[in-house]
Amino acid sequence: MTAASKAQEEREQRLRLVEDEIGRRLAESESTGELRSAPSFGKPMHFGDGYEETPAELRMPMKILKDAGVVPPEVEAMREIAALQAELDALVAAAASGADDTPVRALRQRIAEKRQALALRLEKLRASGSL
Repeated sequence: MTAASKAQEEREQRLRLVEDEIGRRLAESESTGELRSAPSFGKPMHFGDGYEETPAELRMPMKILKDAGVVPPEVEAMREIAALQAELDALVAAAASGADDTPVRALRQRIAEKRQALALRLEKLRASGSL
């Protein structure tokens, strides 16, 4: 037996042990009624992660990005807009006390441009299914 096949066999054995343990715990939960008392028992799982709303051809690429810890450019743009909005709110509070409102206007313009670019990008995605 080669080292690779031995390692593969050991891995499969560990997986069987884990599967057996999962099976035992599920059987125990079923026998005690713990599973049936769960509010979602017998209902389809809803993860709320946008999977169903994502176009079918983009689900796998988005999952790969998510698993790799990379956010799509649209999400990054939304985060930028939120940060700029927080900065604007702070500037507006300062401007209310008599400070110069020129930076406020410039920041509002920047936020509007970013929102428009994001809206166009999302619309293109909706219409074509690709960017």
